[in-house]
Amino acid sequence: MDDQKEKNQKNAQQVNLNLDSTPILYTDNVLMTTNSDGVVLDIAQRVGSTNQVRIVSRVGMSREHAKKLVNELGKLLAMTDGKIQTGKDNLN
Repeated sequence: MDDQKEKNQKNAQQVNLNLDSTPILYTDNVLMTTNSDGVVLDIAQRVGSTNQVRIVSRVGMSREHAKKLVNELGKLLAMTDGKIQTGKDNLN
């Protein structure tokens, strides 16, 4: 158990985030494009009550990275199903 904890600490990355220049962009649409080289996610928001969407961010990654993202996101959603995380507190 201690070996795993030590391994995780060695692999941990320090994340720096500038809140002034890195906003959270809400999405209600994700458009996905793929080819043999990779995947592009167009993150979009609906424009008012129209049938239009506006792309607010684009994320590209390799097919291998996309598979890892799907796997890790699935684990996270399963682990937190029915819970809301806010700050340090977990609410049911």
